[in-house]
Amino acid sequence: MFRTGFVTDFGLVLRPPASAGTIALVSPDDLDARPDGRTAREDTAIVTDEAHSRTHLLRTVDRTALAVWTGAWLGVMFFVAVIPRVLPTVYDGRPYLDRWAQWDAARFINLATYGYDGVPGQPEDPGWPAFFPGYPLLLRAVGTVIPDYRLAGLAISLIAGAVAVAALARLAEQEGGEGTGRRAVIAVLAGPPAVFLFAGYSESVFLALALPAWLLARRGHWAGAALLAVPATAVRITGLFFGLALIVEYLVGEHGRRAVGWRPMGWLALPFTPLLAYSAYQWTRTGDWLAWQHAQEAGWDRHLVWPWESFMTTWRAAWETDYEFTLAFRIEMFAALVGVLLCGYLLSRRRWPELTYVGTQLAALLLSSYYLSVGRAMLLWWPLWIAVATVGDRRPNLYAAVIAASTPFAVLMLLTFTSGGWAG
Repeated sequence: MFRTGFVTDFGLVLRPPASAGTIALVSPDDLDARPDGRTAREDTAIVTDEAHSRTHLLRTVDRTALAVWTGAWLGVMFFVAVIPRVLPTVYDGRPYLDRWAQWDAARFINLATYGYDGVPGQPEDPGWPAFFPGYPLLLRAVGTVIPDYRLAGLAISLIAGAVAVAALARLAEQEGGEGTGRRAVIAVLAGPPAVFLFAGYSESVFLALALPAWLLARRGHWAGAALLAVPATAVRITGLFFGLALIVEYLVGEHGRRAVGWRPMGWLALPFTPLLAYSAYQWTRTGDWLAWQHAQEAGWDRHLVWPWESFMTTWRAAWETDYEFTLAFRIEMFAALVGVLLCGYLLSRRRWPELTYVGTQLAALLLSSYYLSVGRAMLLWWPLWIAVATVGDRRPNLYAAVIAASTPFAVLMLLTFTSGGWAG
């Protein structure tokens, strides 16, 4: 339950004592010790935010996040338009929209156009069932208004990215206090995988669904959280890990089982239904209930191995060879290290739901034949961006250094992707 009281201009919480008629002055620092590892700032932020939302549709943190997102989006779009004049040898003269229709973005366009039976007249792509249907269906729907799927993908990412950064800012503000939301948005946009927020990929749509769902879960609105998680799972297999994290949040969170009882538990089965439905659909096509998993093996030779085998395969690709994917594999190894450190941080803070979400993803990626798309998965690890933003509250110079070091790699990944190179 929320604490009663309000925050004064001097940073004190006015709260009536249980057995007196006077007002008690309590410093927010005195409220920071919580058995579940969360801080009292989260509670005061929720109270302030909910009071503000009664009179304003958009909160201050929302407007700031959207301003940062709009500026970044316009800057990235303009940058990609003019960079071929600066680096003509890197770009091959393709039209602007084609620079964004690379790799999985092109696959999504083909899926939206032709479905899982493949492009007529071309060899069947065995990896197509690995892509869940949510994003291609959304692309097809938007394509009825914007007929060019390349442009439709950019439009989807523009809107979904705006929702995602606003939700990330709200979540960070609850956990770290004023200013943390803005810093979290800047951190994710300066991160190396940020290009996939702008491109026609499914990451922005997933975050636009999962982050608001997480906000609802943290406030005890379990039905709403589960209903938002359903389309998130239809978009990416990541929704499976998100569904597990929701269950853990319900079991250990402040507004979970101990506060509301067992009745909402049934809602938490809903996020797993898209996986069952998609498996059934692929079974009708292929006779294989695990077609989406077997497509990983057929399309990319990814199968379950021991972690040291995966590490050594990636190490050799990153440091003992020199070819077009060498840099990509080095980034994969760096991202894996970040994931391990993040899990250690979440474990030390006893953030069990977030650890479930990140840890299960990381385990699946690191037990694969080699590291692939670990760097891109970083984009979905919102506890990472909130942790970076929280550092900025205590050590602003360190935060500034992290952003300064990260930004060139974000630009490098943007150049790599839009020029046709593999960026994750």
